[in-house]
Amino acid sequence: MKSLSIRDFSLALALVAVVAFFAWQSPVYLDPRNLSNLAVEFSIIAVLALGVFLILLPGQTDLSTGSGVGLFGGVAAVLISHEIPAPAAMGIAFVGSVTLWALMGLLIVKQRIPAFIITLAGMLVFRGLHWLVIQNNTIPVKFANQDNLMSALTTWYLPPWAGWAVAAVVVVVLGISALKARARRREHHLTLTDPETAFAGWIIPVQLLVLLVVVLNQFNGVPLPVLILGVTAVTVYILSRHTPFGRHLYAIGGNAEASRVSGIPVERTIVMAFALCGVTVALTGFLQTAYAGASTATIGQYLELDAIAACVIGGVSLSGGKGTVAGVLFGALIMTALLNGMTLLAVNPEMKFIARGLVLALAVWMDVALSKRR
Repeated sequence: MKSLSIRDFSLALALVAVVAFFAWQSPVYLDPRNLSNLAVEFSIIAVLALGVFLILLPGQTDLSTGSGVGLFGGVAAVLISHEIPAPAAMGIAFVGSVTLWALMGLLIVKQRIPAFIITLAGMLVFRGLHWLVIQNNTIPVKFANQDNLMSALTTWYLPPWAGWAVAAVVVVVLGISALKARARRREHHLTLTDPETAFAGWIIPVQLLVLLVVVLNQFNGVPLPVLILGVTAVTVYILSRHTPFGRHLYAIGGNAEASRVSGIPVERTIVMAFALCGVTVALTGFLQTAYAGASTATIGQYLELDAIAACVIGGVSLSGGKGTVAGVLFGALIMTALLNGMTLLAVNPEMKFIARGLVLALAVWMDVALSKRR
């Protein structure tokens, strides 16, 4: 617990330092418009990172997610350009993404090919397919000045009152969940935290949620990607913490052979994790392409590294068996704050690559260092 406390404290300081530095360099960094853009960018990275989280938990890895983001965003954009309704186009791309990721999972568990090799091959194949699909052109997601479901993904906002209504519902749900969890622990005669600590565990997320709504309502309201991220995060949290599937993921990451001997369906669980990652790849592809306004050859490039870095920064172990949804979201926030600030300051691309690489290396070093201390 001590190691985790030190890590959490250091990450909080790192986030404050990043925000303070960019706010000092450019006051526009804390402008409501930029904070709204940051919320959208955060949602895009975090949705993908949550899918990668499900793959890292059982000790696997995935280097192909960024290329998949470009490919399936491009597939949807091209289909829309051929006058296929946006819901149908996105549905086709969605099914394709889930199917391909499930097939990669099957190859890994059935043919016993390392995930690193399969997903590295996928990264190259999907990137090539993306370029073939869009013919190395720029394919807009909005045609004849007409909005569609895909183009509206990053341009639609909740009105202020609706943002507060959603926040109120979330606050009530958090409170009820906390009370039920406490009641279950009491029922099973487990140790209970003191009321002050339990209240703090509820009030801190509530305060952050209220702050988020206040800030976003100063621009156009809560963006749709934030709602999509919220639904995704809750879904992944429930799956990982309150279902047998989630317990199997942690067990496999802790010791795959022991899990197999104890009767856990290791192969099926890993395939399902990859299929669920395919869901987040498709969602991220739609969001990223809509945010850019078009599918281009660079969409999704290196996004897989940002997602992995977000997971590792947030405490997800590369060897599996450890990590939380909250940690992944926090790691994604640090990565987004850094990338958004560098873009705002018009930092040279080469310096962006150096910063990304250093952050990823530091995150992995922290993972290894803390693993040795446990």
